[in-house]
Amino acid sequence: MENSLFKILLVDDEADVLEFLSYNLTKEGYTVFKAKNGRKALEIANQEKPHLVILDVMMPEMDGIEACREIRLIPELKETLVVFLTARGEDYSQIAGFDAGADDYITKPIKPKVLTSRVKALLRRYKPEDDVNKPYVLPDMVIDREKYVIIKDGKEITLPRKEFELLVLLTSRPNKVFSRDEIFASVWGNDVIVGDRTIDVHVRKIREKIGLENIKTIKGVGYKYES
Repeated sequence: MENSLFKILLVDDEADVLEFLSYNLTKEGYTVFKAKNGRKALEIANQEKPHLVILDVMMPEMDGIEACREIRLIPELKETLVVFLTARGEDYSQIAGFDAGADDYITKPIKPKVLTSRVKALLRRYKPEDDVNKPYVLPDMVIDREKYVIIKDGKEITLPRKEFELLVLLTSRPNKVFSRDEIFASVWGNDVIVGDRTIDVHVRKIREKIGLENIKTIKGVGYKYES
């Protein structure tokens, strides 16, 4: 996709930060939208369906953590990348961000060239809706999302639906940490009540059946597929 086809939503309560980000990303050809708080960001996100949302953490009305959680609950935005823009380096901020469903962090202040370089790298992860059902080729296996089968070492492996959907979710964004809440919402849905150990049991079964050591447990947060 050309830069002009990518839509980016910038969210920050500081006008000078918004202007800096907007100027540099618009100059690169991106279509940019702006919001000064999380609540307004949700309105714009619902309307414009951005490919990338860059969120400040500390904002009035609705902070970035809460806005990210809300974005992750909107089915139409399931492919949207969410990145936190923050000057805070404390571990708890990062854990809270990943727990809310963030894909990455950008620390401010940031130089223009570094900003545009990071954004280009992030958008390379974006998977258009047209590609959702195409076989997904990984270094150690192929995931056929139309046939619901895994091809590993030349053999087809069939998984129960929830195990398959969990594997697809984890491998859809290698190295991204998926929180337990995010996994529950994506695989089981928010209206389904399941036990606390359900995800752990499904991950263990996937590891046993496919022999994957790439699925890593992130204590207190969730899981990731390490490429």
